Amino acid sequence: MNVVRRGSLAFLATVAALGIFMSGSASAKLNVMTVQGTPAPGTPAKYNKFKVVKQGPAKAKKILLLEPGTSAGATNFRPLGNALVGQLKGWQVWSIERRENLLEDHSMLEKYLKGDATNEEMLDYYLGWILDGSVQPHFEGKTTAETQYAKKWGLSIVVHDLRKVVNMARKGGRKVVLGGHSLGGSIVTAYATWNFNGTPGAKGLSGLVFIDGAGAREAADLPTAGEAQANLDSLNAESASPFITLVPPLPWAAGVFNAMGSTAALQDPDSRSLMEDFPLLPDSLKPPVSATNLAQYAYAIDADTGPENLQLVQSHVGDLADSGDPRGWVNGQLGTAQRAAQVFTEIDGMDGTSWYHPLRLSIDAGAINNGIATPAQQVYGIKTTMGKRVHLPMYSFDTSLGDGRVKRATDALAAQSKVPKSWVRTVVRKETYAHIDPLSATPSKNDFIKTLVPFLKKQVK
Repeated sequence: MNVVRRGSLAFLATVAALGIFMSGSASAKLNVMTVQGTPAPGTPAKYNKFKVVKQGPAKAKKILLLEPGTSAGATNFRPLGNALVGQLKGWQVWSIERRENLLEDHSMLEKYLKGDATNEEMLDYYLGWILDGSVQPHFEGKTTAETQYAKKWGLSIVVHDLRKVVNMARKGGRKVVLGGHSLGGSIVTAYATWNFNGTPGAKGLSGLVFIDGAGAREAADLPTAGEAQANLDSLNAESASPFITLVPPLPWAAGVFNAMGSTAALQDPDSRSLMEDFPLLPDSLKPPVSATNLAQYAYAIDADTGPENLQLVQSHVGDLADSGDPRGWVNGQLGTAQRAAQVFTEIDGMDGTSWYHPLRLSIDAGAINNGIATPAQQVYGIKTTMGKRVHLPMYSFDTSLGDGRVKRATDALAAQSKVPKSWVRTVVRKETYAHIDPLSATPSKNDFIKTLVPFLKKQVK
């Protein structure tokens, strides 16, 4: 096995993290609903669709509908969803798998999980071909030229897709609480404040949940109309990628690395990591000793050992073992290495990452402004203007990345909509929680679960 293939297995979680449940076993199956999406200009019909993952009893009368963040997917929420439906009687958890994830190729990951492909074959298929042209067949990522239509996949498309799911969820008189993690929190604000022909999206919802993300910026950070137009002009240049590209020129690379890495960490946790032979990997991401696959993954994404630029995927999951060759991992603190990997692992044709995150969505999200109109919104064509008509219970949770900003945004949204203080619950754990901890921490230690569950029980009758 050459150096690139050997290093790629351990590189996975680290490169992917520069972007951002149960174990992904061959027999695992998800309850998935495919939804016909809002037609986007120029988009092929097969991509005007998206999926919804459902957890919990089908007869539930209350639904927590969750939107993932940047470069994330529906199965991000599987560990959390499993815990919540176990503690909330009569609730389901639904998670959105946005349309961009239909662009992914999970064929070799699925073969690997079923035992029909080896680790080396999986790595060759997704990465080995880059330096070895003789590798056949191999993964062929979507090119900029063939995905120009994805430059239209902005906030309006996401909000109108979400509208379809909310309407489905409300059938039969069911109550719907809308939540989101990271960028998903911004989408929650966008939906709730969206002007649907004079009616705010908040009408028809029973509450909002912001998980380390919300739709407000400091006034100085809001784009002007001129800046907004410049952003669109840059995106619409023929040579510009429609997607966030963390590993130029391959927009899919970060997602591939994370999907392979988290999956291998769970499927083959005790084998010696090959990352120590990968010369391009920064020393800050390498354990000081030879380590197992699981330990290498955990070391890179742990909040204490991973570098600052990996905050988007960090959790508090323990420490390297004191002895052993290769060195293993000792779980501790808020979660486990296994649960952290389960947030991203391959399962039933999906994983917790988005290999192709639309840049337009993130551009648009910068102008939500907690639902107060700005000139930039008109340039982007987004209708987040009803921020004074969101009369709903609200919950928010800040980690070290939110740093109190999510609380401030939630308090401001509640105040401008004259929401009673008794309807608002804000939790700040910026000193002790990392960005992924609310999704991955062990339920018995997870302050997010411990505070969200009583909030939902109290506010949604």
